[in-house]
Amino acid sequence: MAIAALVEFLLGLTGAVGVLTRFIGPLTVTASISLLGLSLFEVAANNASPHWGVAFFTVSSLIIFSQYLQNVTVPLPFYSKRKGWHTVQSNFVKLYPVLMTIAIAWLLCWILTSAEVLPDDPNEPGYRARTDIRVNVVYSSPWFRLPYPGQWGMPVISVAGVVGMIAGVLSSIVESNGDYYACARISGAPPVPKHAINRGIAIEGFGSVLAGLIGSGAGVTSYSENIGAIAITRVASRRVLQMAGAFLIVAGMLSKFGAILVLIPDPVIGGMFCVLFGMVASVGFSNLQHVDLNSPRNLFVVGFSVFMGLMVPVWVSDNENLIDTGVTELNQIVIVLLETSIFVGGVCAAFFDNTLPGTLEERGMNKWQKKTTDKLGSESSFERKSQSADVYELPFSTNWRFSKYIPILPECDKNQSECC
Repeated sequence: MAIAALVEFLLGLTGAVGVLTRFIGPLTVTASISLLGLSLFEVAANNASPHWGVAFFTVSSLIIFSQYLQNVTVPLPFYSKRKGWHTVQSNFVKLYPVLMTIAIAWLLCWILTSAEVLPDDPNEPGYRARTDIRVNVVYSSPWFRLPYPGQWGMPVISVAGVVGMIAGVLSSIVESNGDYYACARISGAPPVPKHAINRGIAIEGFGSVLAGLIGSGAGVTSYSENIGAIAITRVASRRVLQMAGAFLIVAGMLSKFGAILVLIPDPVIGGMFCVLFGMVASVGFSNLQHVDLNSPRNLFVVGFSVFMGLMVPVWVSDNENLIDTGVTELNQIVIVLLETSIFVGGVCAAFFDNTLPGTLEERGMNKWQKKTTDKLGSESSFERKSQSADVYELPFSTNWRFSKYIPILPECDKNQSECC
């Protein structure tokens, strides 16, 4: 993973990924992002199926908190020198619908477990809704553990392993591109410029190198469920995520904390997935507002791409033995890529959108390439202000003479004549 992630790091650092953005328009992003949510239906179903009652309770709670009660304020005690102790109206429900839902659904499962309503036989439906099936993890986990490179011994490297991971890295790059656009869309930010995409992919690659050296067992990449969480909570502040990242670094060294989260019953997770992944899919389809939906061309591109993105991975998963190029490593790459819905749908959409005849206005490229966004004016959505691409700049000045030669710095998109 560490070696394969170096490829991702270099692709981002050299700007190779950003070059592909010139072929990405609203139709490609629509197919890619919508498939992010739609392709995960099986994951949501597998987690929710052990107890549909708990899953639907979780779904209902999240919908009530995030949609029906989003404008309800809660009085909370507050102290100030001028007023002393007094109450203030807080948008607690609007800010924490996910946490409230998990807490309530988890509590329900604990009550059902304590009352012996849920079966204790692993073979019976409803067993995975119990809160005590993984309790041994809490007892066996140490209080503190500091990960470090080489903690599992010397790394073992094989050509087949590296090639297989490179296929995963390529799929991750495609998926992350869709995640970036979805996150910008749901946050009310302008379309993602090339330098921000390059920087994001480079950092993901760098993080995956560290993850491989430490031996975490999983790489670093964007996760579409978090975009759904942004849509539900309406919290898209970078400062909040920075604080959350610092908290997770500390929590990652406190093994008991992670062990407690493992106790969350699967149906609760499945219920959360049903709402959050659905939000991701809807974010993808919202990009169609930029294109002409009366155009048969556009309808073909979106419909065919989404359908192929759902169909091909299922067929490949059931018929891996039929893919034989004569080279084992190449077989791995082909299988991994074709099993990735966003890759199949995104490639189909990008190919047809850039080859089929169509005007820029029809394809929605004119609106898509604007660097500002319109204010929605809806209380149920993010309050968008006209923003420039400055939101993607770094927190320090990069106005250096050689900045135009570094694809991950903002100056490369501010003055295209100097970059080309």
